[in-house]
Amino acid sequence: MEEHIYKLKKLLKELGEKKGRHTELVSVYIPKGSNLQDAINMISQERTLTENVKNKTVRNNVIGALEKISHQLKLYKKTPSSGLAVFAGNVSENEGQTDIKVWTVEPPEPLHVKKYWCDQKFELEPLQDMVAEKELFGLLVLDNKDATIGLLKGKGIEVLKKMDSIVPGKFRKGGQSAQRFERVREGLINDWYKMIAERSREYFSKYKLKGILVGGPGPAKEDFLKGEYLMTDMRKLILGIRNLGYTDEQGLEELVQRSHDLLAEAAVAKEKALVKKFFEGLRKESGMVVYGNENVMKALRMGAVETILISEGMETEELVEEVKEYGTEIEIISKDSREGEQLFELCGIAGFLRWKIS
Repeated sequence: MEEHIYKLKKLLKELGEKKGRHTELVSVYIPKGSNLQDAINMISQERTLTENVKNKTVRNNVIGALEKISHQLKLYKKTPSSGLAVFAGNVSENEGQTDIKVWTVEPPEPLHVKKYWCDQKFELEPLQDMVAEKELFGLLVLDNKDATIGLLKGKGIEVLKKMDSIVPGKFRKGGQSAQRFERVREGLINDWYKMIAERSREYFSKYKLKGILVGGPGPAKEDFLKGEYLMTDMRKLILGIRNLGYTDEQGLEELVQRSHDLLAEAAVAKEKALVKKFFEGLRKESGMVVYGNENVMKALRMGAVETILISEGMETEELVEEVKEYGTEIEIISKDSREGEQLFELCGIAGFLRWKIS
């Protein structure tokens, strides 16, 4: 995980915990390429409108927040290349006291939303979407007539390939002609499944997929998987099958909607596997794992740490500052699983080593 993403996640967690006593927490989103002066003028207009708020406390707190935001914006000569998000408001936990703070964020990805929001909490969703794990999942929806191959990246669905078959409908008349027709039809279905498998491998092999979801109407999807048209490495990635009503873009969306449980399990499974691997190394005294802040930092400064596991919520500012110097990856481990809870109780921080250290 890159350092700025980790820091942004931590900031968003902090901002998410801030609660206003009234609708006095202000969030401003300025999209990339927009005129900064327009945003400053908008804040000035909002300040004028706020003068009409009857509640004196709310009026003064919102005006104070807007003034801090305006001051922050004037520190920039132009809108940063990826846009800008500014948050300000009275975050005092004591009734009757004022503590107006301001936070400025240059997003890690281009910001396309323009927004001014005043509420009892900060509007964080646009930034939360940016730091959400954008793991890749393959999507395949099919029947004997159509198939669509897609990709799920974060919350976005991308169509990779749409295909139509030449498989005819079932022939219902009796006699030898019906038997011949059915044999021909079965051959065409076999060729169709082979084509789906070939195209799936062609497109999915371009990405590092965490899993593949398969769906569609009728029994074709089960027949396709039972026939083992997919190669072993791809079959191992199948997370599950879902009954759907469509085999086009709408089918891809329906597949994702009906697979939230599978996607959630896949995310937790990755964390559980990492923690299990750590404890296994610890049990076997392999010399290839390390734990505890002091030991991890010592190994990190030797350049010996390949991956660091950090329990969610741990204070690790010093570590995050240094990680980028050594090409070390960081994995945040939630406490939602038994394994995650065990890591937190042990120390909250552990690492896999590139080589044994004394």
